[in-house]
Amino acid sequence: MTQSSVLVLDFGAQYNHLIARRIRELEVFCEVLPFDTSIEVIRQKSPKAIVLSGGPSSVVGEGVPLPDRAIFDLGVPVLGICYGMQLMTRMLGGDVSRAERPEYGRRFLHQETPSPLLADLPDEVPVWMSHGDRVEVVPPGFSVLATTETTPVAAMGDFQRNFWAVQFHPEVSHTPLGARILSAFLFTIAKLQANWKASDVLADAVSMIQAAVPQGRALVALSGGVDSAVAAKLAEHALGDRVQAVLIDHGLLRAGEVEEVRRAFSQIDLLVVDARQEFMTALLGVSDPEQKRKIIGREFIHAFEHVRERLGLAEVLIQGTVYPDVIESGGRGAHTIKSHHNVGGLPETMRMRVVEPLRWLFKDEVRKVGLRLGLPESLVWRQPFPGPGLAVRIVGEITPERIEMVRGADTIVREEVDRIDPDHRIWQAFSVLLSVSSVGVMGDRRTYAHPVVVRVVESEDGMTADWARLPEDTLERISQRIVAEVSGVNRVVYDITSKPPGTIEWE
Repeated sequence: MTQSSVLVLDFGAQYNHLIARRIRELEVFCEVLPFDTSIEVIRQKSPKAIVLSGGPSSVVGEGVPLPDRAIFDLGVPVLGICYGMQLMTRMLGGDVSRAERPEYGRRFLHQETPSPLLADLPDEVPVWMSHGDRVEVVPPGFSVLATTETTPVAAMGDFQRNFWAVQFHPEVSHTPLGARILSAFLFTIAKLQANWKASDVLADAVSMIQAAVPQGRALVALSGGVDSAVAAKLAEHALGDRVQAVLIDHGLLRAGEVEEVRRAFSQIDLLVVDARQEFMTALLGVSDPEQKRKIIGREFIHAFEHVRERLGLAEVLIQGTVYPDVIESGGRGAHTIKSHHNVGGLPETMRMRVVEPLRWLFKDEVRKVGLRLGLPESLVWRQPFPGPGLAVRIVGEITPERIEMVRGADTIVREEVDRIDPDHRIWQAFSVLLSVSSVGVMGDRRTYAHPVVVRVVESEDGMTADWARLPEDTLERISQRIVAEVSGVNRVVYDITSKPPGTIEWE
């Protein structure tokens, strides 16, 4: 990995990688490490600054996730965010207590003491809070920099040691001037230079693949999605004709997916494996979404291992895991939102070694790498599609009939959204088939059929998202077409839930 300028210590907040994203947007490279990374490893990275992320834990009580105390002796600026601020307070001699009530949402920041961290902000600025503990007494050497109407210490700083902390989240879009705070920390306080771009990961990713496969041929998993396509192109770039691309057709792909992948990768050695029967048998009678994901992860690996053994390839599988897959599957200190088939769904007994050259990138960064590698824009700008496919868009049991229903509705949704979205404003558009039935009337006859949920969201990286305000005539066309063209569906509803509190996918 490229030499770090900033290290973000990860305490398990679901959105702490937004910190890394915002830093990268300011063209400063940063690396995310687990909170308990040893001080020896941290010293080897030679960081110019350290950020302590948020997290779901409380610093009050036992079993608190703690970093090595020696990070405060490295002589580099440290910024604590939310849990990171409370942690800094506890470790450096201040006082933290449980708040009378947790605080979530927008508050207005008022500066109390001029500081380089907040110098570029107006006296009152909206910020986004999400915490259950609060700082009562700052550590020795610290000053209170800002307050809100409900938080007596909303920002603090030790001017001598260059330690800074904020109770709110500058990385989220709900703190509109948060980038100014991060910029002040990086450039004014830490004296860093803006000299990194997402395309810089290319050389590192190629080196990673070449080191993992010094000889022989390796498998690369293709699914038709953006991430696997870029991973496959990277593998081809690194290994040339020593790459065997494999598409596992598990029977849960979108309409025309196999043919589209064949066309897009006509220049690479692509093997399509028909595993529809194996996946359907394994999923028979399963309704729990976590079970579905784990079964699909297990069956994927079994299929890849069978191909590897049959062709005599190296014991390496290259796949397009990206960071949202990792964090939602529960990294160290993080709560599991859902197991991704590439991460939490992998069987413990697998014999292949997985190489993930895109593991720490966001989707938009992956797209930049794809364009740099020369992938066609039509492929790079494809909407994300989950590895478990339509299985996680069918609430409840999976049957061939239900797959056809959700596949048909999905095709209609994407066709209609593509008509109004030439600039790729939409992050994802798809349909979800519910397990309930509803009464309807069609052709003067009573029906008792399934409702379909239409989900269309806008996002920058998939970590947060907002529902798309589609034109009414587009929604009307989608509804009319689904009811008319998809057998077994008599009702269409539109999901207007953001992420959080919901996830983008339903399962």
